[in-house]
Amino acid sequence: MFDSNPEMGKLVRAAALQTNVHDVGAGYPVVFIHGSGPGVSAYANWRLTMPVLSAGFRVVAPDLVGFGFTERPRDYVYGMDGWVAHLVGVMDALGIERAHLVGNSFGGALALALAIRHPQRVNRLVLMGSVGVPFQITPELDAVWGYQPSLEAMRRLIGMFSSGNRGVDDELARIRYEASIRPGFQESYEAMFPAPRQRWVDAMASPEQAIRALPHETLVIHGRDDRVIPPSNAYKLLELIPQSQLHVFSRCGHWTQIEQAARFTRLLMDFFAEADGKQV
Repeated sequence: MFDSNPEMGKLVRAAALQTNVHDVGAGYPVVFIHGSGPGVSAYANWRLTMPVLSAGFRVVAPDLVGFGFTERPRDYVYGMDGWVAHLVGVMDALGIERAHLVGNSFGGALALALAIRHPQRVNRLVLMGSVGVPFQITPELDAVWGYQPSLEAMRRLIGMFSSGNRGVDDELARIRYEASIRPGFQESYEAMFPAPRQRWVDAMASPEQAIRALPHETLVIHGRDDRVIPPSNAYKLLELIPQSQLHVFSRCGHWTQIEQAARFTRLLMDFFAEADGKQV
């Protein structure tokens, strides 16, 4: 299975969890944190980004507990504390003292929380289509977290994620649907975000005072046409984080790394290149 399935990286023990991690390339480490859509994995989120970034950086992309091919302990209690501890455990297991973080959506909230709780472990921060500040849950996000497996339901969600279906097709819907019905996947997914779901948005928001105190250079990225996470989140993060900048992609929904893959990757490379030899 490991040899034939591109979603499989290598297994490491992190925070007492058998964890599937993609660890490719050499150079300064960049940790990529995936989102929370059904059938998601690190590979599904970052498959277009990893080959390009790994030419100049060590790219690390784990499946967080409850997602992908990482261990799913029975009766595991999902929440911010556990996910952040798991990320720190991945860094520890791979001998990474400090890294750039890239967080997508739900992963943005985790990247933000990790930077607040463990600022010495983070160099530069990228928050894309990010949760992490208070907002009213959108009907689209409520539908994503309330997903019940069917190919048609996955097609509808794929349409919500993208703007004009840029970079997505029926094949992607089929792959994500098939991933969502693997043994144990839907059970763990339902355990994460049961209704009413506004409380999970609220639970992922970091304290405003803590965000204002962040010392890290931060790049905020959002799709102008994002219906899942409102673009107002990006402007709020820009307002709160002292050393932040914002890039908004036109003709782009929630999947900036897929819909604007080449421009997204170039943006990251330029942002990280500025950090050579610098400390926060």
